[in-house]
Amino acid sequence: MATEKTRAVGIDIGGTGIKGGIVDLENGQLLSDRVKVSTPAGAEPDDVLVAVRSVLETLGASDSDYALGVAFPAIVKNGRTLSAANVSDKWIDFPAEEFFEQGLGRDIHFANDADVAGVAEMRFGAAKDVSGLTILTTLGTGIGSAMIYDGVLIPNSELGHLQRAKHGKDAEAYAAYSAMERDKLEWDEWAARLQWYYSHVEFLFSPDLFIVGGGVSKHADKFLHLLKLRTPIVPAVHRNNAGIIGAAALSLGASPELDGTVTGA
Repeated sequence: MATEKTRAVGIDIGGTGIKGGIVDLENGQLLSDRVKVSTPAGAEPDDVLVAVRSVLETLGASDSDYALGVAFPAIVKNGRTLSAANVSDKWIDFPAEEFFEQGLGRDIHFANDADVAGVAEMRFGAAKDVSGLTILTTLGTGIGSAMIYDGVLIPNSELGHLQRAKHGKDAEAYAAYSAMERDKLEWDEWAARLQWYYSHVEFLFSPDLFIVGGGVSKHADKFLHLLKLRTPIVPAVHRNNAGIIGAAALSLGASPELDGTVTGA
């Protein structure tokens, strides 16, 4: 049975939705229903804070009985957001962790959204006990990435912003799931874009495993088999819940193999 030491709340803030849940940290499973609200238009700090409060209230977790981890789509260093992918530019060089702690009246652990998804897969999913270099990518509004080497997370990799010079766009503008929806692509057409992306990442890093996360990972059977890579590529075990689970896992403090990487990153 989960106790206060083995359960926590994870909040996953994205460009289109803000999700949350109460997580059993012994097995990496949700103890509650997943609560989701739309990310406010413009995604400015005050509006996002109101939405996060709404998620916590719906979960019945507004007080500090549960440890809280928050995942955010930005480079995060020392509690500050240094970038603003698919959210307001007001988040650039913004003291986000302090802002949420003051606004929620509680301590939190704050980290990059793809990095916490990587933590979830490393502790409870497809990257567990995998040696060498694992690269997790989340395909959604943008492309997030987490790099894990021998069980240690290398934070803030931001591989969704690799440049595609031919089109004058970065990778996520060309190959994220949102690009498939925007350009009304069939699965095979989108897979051709993903082929360029994963081939390029494979060339740069020679990983031992790719993991594909984000909501579209539930449709992995429609596109992963179309990719021709030397590196094994598999869907995330926790799919679109990985951000919630990873944020909750980090809320109680980093495990020894993560000390010095995610904490304070």
